[in-house]
Amino acid sequence: MSVASRAPAYIRSISPYQPGKPISELAREMGLPEASIVKLASNENPLGMGPRARDAAQAALSEAFRYPDGGAFALKAALARKFGVKADQLVIGNGSNDVLEIAAQTFLSPGTSAVFSRYSFAVYPLATNARGARCIEVPAKGFGHDLDAMAAAIEADTRIVFIANPNNPTGTFLSGAELEAFLAKVPEDVLVVLDEAYTEFLRPEQRYDSIAWLARFPNLLVSRTLCKAYGLAGLRVGYAIAHPDVADLMNRVRQPFNVSSVALAAAEAALTDDEFVARSADVNRRGMAQLTAAFAELGLEWIPSSGNFVTVKVGDAVAVNRSLLEQGVIVRPIAGYGMPEWLRVSVGLPEENARFIEALRQALA
Repeated sequence: MSVASRAPAYIRSISPYQPGKPISELAREMGLPEASIVKLASNENPLGMGPRARDAAQAALSEAFRYPDGGAFALKAALARKFGVKADQLVIGNGSNDVLEIAAQTFLSPGTSAVFSRYSFAVYPLATNARGARCIEVPAKGFGHDLDAMAAAIEADTRIVFIANPNNPTGTFLSGAELEAFLAKVPEDVLVVLDEAYTEFLRPEQRYDSIAWLARFPNLLVSRTLCKAYGLAGLRVGYAIAHPDVADLMNRVRQPFNVSSVALAAAEAALTDDEFVARSADVNRRGMAQLTAAFAELGLEWIPSSGNFVTVKVGDAVAVNRSLLEQGVIVRPIAGYGMPEWLRVSVGLPEENARFIEALRQALA
């Protein structure tokens, strides 16, 4: 009997998360120069890092030989000012993935369960399975969350409900009124993790104040990230806002130095750069219109998206994706989500979108 066979069965059953293909990997595989490759696979900000964040990161490098502030005092203070919350309501993560994992580590164990929707973020079942807990996957409604069905799916052993809004990988959106009504139905001893990684891309008429709900729903946790609209994907910074009792438990299991000093400095500065975030959202809106107009012209079906990506039905997604890769364009196949005919495409700069559109034409031909 091997060492690996002694690992718990629930660990051995996990299928690893498949990230977007790196540019360097495709360059090696296809013999292409890296500068010629367009990557629209990982929902990154095509504008890069904002100028304030970049300056702060560079300045912080001189102290990178020291351990970071494990309590993230300055970043928590900046978040508290920005959102009108208290520092003891905050949990800082190595990206919002880390926040989701910490929530699962804190509240899930063998003999418990978590509820989430089909076609929602792959980390939810991964984090649940890694704790030996049971996954309750609820059938989707229009590729998004069926909140009534999710409320009905909660069982006596359910400890967490995961909701992504906008949803990844489909981009579907739930209104504030729908979410608020759902929270009123959930038992007070079940944690609702509201994953708002793409909230900065919402249109003004879609916006709602989930943080204000914390005063009424102490079982709510709002998870956000600076990896998307703020452009800090490579530095990995996310955060949760929750009831102090929930945040306290999560901070007990959080790794002591889970976010680097460079990332903390960049995140604190990024939170002050509203102009960069607004510009990012504008580039995204224009790029989304560019992509969906092309899909319409090509006669393709797509799912209307409120994120910085769009999911399009291309038929033989394996063949289309292979053709795109050969042309130096990386997008995201999502067969692992149970959508084998679809590709998820991140919104890029106008010239990157145009390159993808042309490559898609050739792939479909």
